[in-house]
Amino acid sequence: MNRFLLRIIMSFFLLCSYGVIAQTAKNVQFNSVNYTPNVNAPLTTNELNKIKEVYQDHTQVMLNDEHQLKRLKHLLRNRLNIMRLDKKDKQRNYIPLSEIELFNYYNPNLKRDLVFDMFGFNPLKYNLNFFPTENMLYRIDGTNYFIQVKSQFQ
Repeated sequence: MNRFLLRIIMSFFLLCSYGVIAQTAKNVQFNSVNYTPNVNAPLTTNELNKIKEVYQDHTQVMLNDEHQLKRLKHLLRNRLNIMRLDKKDKQRNYIPLSEIELFNYYNPNLKRDLVFDMFGFNPLKYNLNFFPTENMLYRIDGTNYFIQVKSQFQ
């Protein structure tokens, strides 16, 4: 009986030690997002229209969430860049926009843009990777225009 009890106690301590080792084995490094002062300014009419188009009835919830609103402003103002690239620059790695699904969770009536309009284009309509660790590049099909999504940790 004593041997059996001793084995149970030893097994218990052995299993507990694995849990402690697993919890302390790796240090995790967290990067912080550095917001520029322009995220404190109110939304422009253009930005608000883009948000309303995608979030519809959920728009007010998004606008009332201070942190979500700050992330959206930072994305629209500082991290999204639409640029035109020459043919020699097209050799970069990019993802065609036609391969990206629409983000139609809140608005099932969203439609893809048939004609690209640089000033009216709403990148929030697409399920792009808005929070990459490295910059991402998406090509707008049939054009020389690309959407660059900059990492939020730059």
